[in-house]
Amino acid sequence: MSEEKLMSKKKPAYPIIPALDAYLDKYNRKIEIPIFYEDLLRFAGSVVVYDQKGEDSLWVRVFYSDSERKEIDFSLKRVYSILHSDGSDRIFQYLNVDAVDYCTFGNSKPFRIKVRNILNDNFTYFYVKRTDASRIYGLELEHMLSPYNLNFLVYKDTLIEEHIAGIPGDTFIKEMLPECTEGQKAQLAKEFVKFNERCMIRLLGDMRSYNYVIVPVHDFDHVVYRIRAIDFDQQCFEGKLKVYRPQFFKENNIMVGLVKNKLLSDSVDQYKVEERSIVAKRILSSGQRIRRMVQIAKTDAISLPENIERLKSEIFELTKDVHFKKCETMGDILELALDFVKRNYENVSMRQIIEKRIEL
Repeated sequence: MSEEKLMSKKKPAYPIIPALDAYLDKYNRKIEIPIFYEDLLRFAGSVVVYDQKGEDSLWVRVFYSDSERKEIDFSLKRVYSILHSDGSDRIFQYLNVDAVDYCTFGNSKPFRIKVRNILNDNFTYFYVKRTDASRIYGLELEHMLSPYNLNFLVYKDTLIEEHIAGIPGDTFIKEMLPECTEGQKAQLAKEFVKFNERCMIRLLGDMRSYNYVIVPVHDFDHVVYRIRAIDFDQQCFEGKLKVYRPQFFKENNIMVGLVKNKLLSDSVDQYKVEERSIVAKRILSSGQRIRRMVQIAKTDAISLPENIERLKSEIFELTKDVHFKKCETMGDILELALDFVKRNYENVSMRQIIEKRIEL
C-alpha cells in the first residue's frame, strides 16, 4: 500500500485543553521557560546542513542578528539547565550553544539545539517545537508504557524535548544491517515484532524507518539492539489501523523480511504475547497517572470524526469487542485498547493461579 493512501496528507496541531494543562502541572511537565518557539523563528539567515556523505539532511543551520544572538544563547542555556540540571545559571560558563538547526520537513518543524560543554567537548541536543496535544499524549504514553523514560517540558505554546540517542532506522537499515550477523538479525526481528505490537496497543502511528532509532546495547560479549520511537506527532489521529502498525510502511519492508526469514510463526506469536504482558504490567504499575491522562484524552478533540469512526470499526473487526462500537472520541478508543490488553493479561494470570491451585 502506498504512503499516500495509508497516511492523511497533514495532521493539524491541537491545542492543550485546561485539563491537560493541569495534568502537566501536577506531574512537573509544565514549567516557565525563558524562550518560545516563535522567538527562534526570527533568524536572519540560514545554510543547508549536509550529512557525512554530502547529502541534504533536510535541516538548515540558522543565524541570528548580533542584537538577538546573545539573548537567545543565554535563554537556550537556561532551557538546557532546566531540562538537564537544577535550572541555575552556575553551569552557564561551561556551556556553549554550538548550533541552532531548523527542520523544514514534516509537521512539527522543530529546532534542534546543540549544546557543548567547553571543558571536555561533550555535547548533547534538545528540541524546541510548537505544542501539540496529540504529541503530548504520545510522549506521556511512551514514558509510561515503553521501556524508556522521557524528559520534556511544556510552557504555553512551546514544547521542549530531550534528544533520544540512537541510529536513525533508515540509516541503520541501509548501512549497518547488511553487516549484522545472522544472530543479530534474528534479534532485530524479535525487537521489531515487539515494537510493532507496542505501537499498535497504544495507537502510535507513522513509525516509518526515519521516525524511530536503533539503539545498540553491549551485553557481555555481544551486542543487542533496541528500537525506540522518536516522533510522537501521530498519536491517536489516523483512522486506519494499519497506520499504527509499522509493518505496513514500505520503509520497513526489510525489517518485515527479517521477521519472515528469521522467526517461526510460533515465535512471532510468543513475542507478541510477551510485549502485551509487559505493557499490561506497566499499565497496572502506572496507577492513577495513566488513568488521569486517559480520562482527559476522552474529553479532548485530537482527531477527526471520520477517523474515529473508521478506527473503532477496524479495531472491532480485530478484537470482536462490541464496546469499541460505542466510542465517541480517540480517548475512548485508547482507553478500551489499553483496558483490553490489561484485562486479557489479568484473566490469563488468574487462570494460571487457579490451575496451579488445582494442581496442588
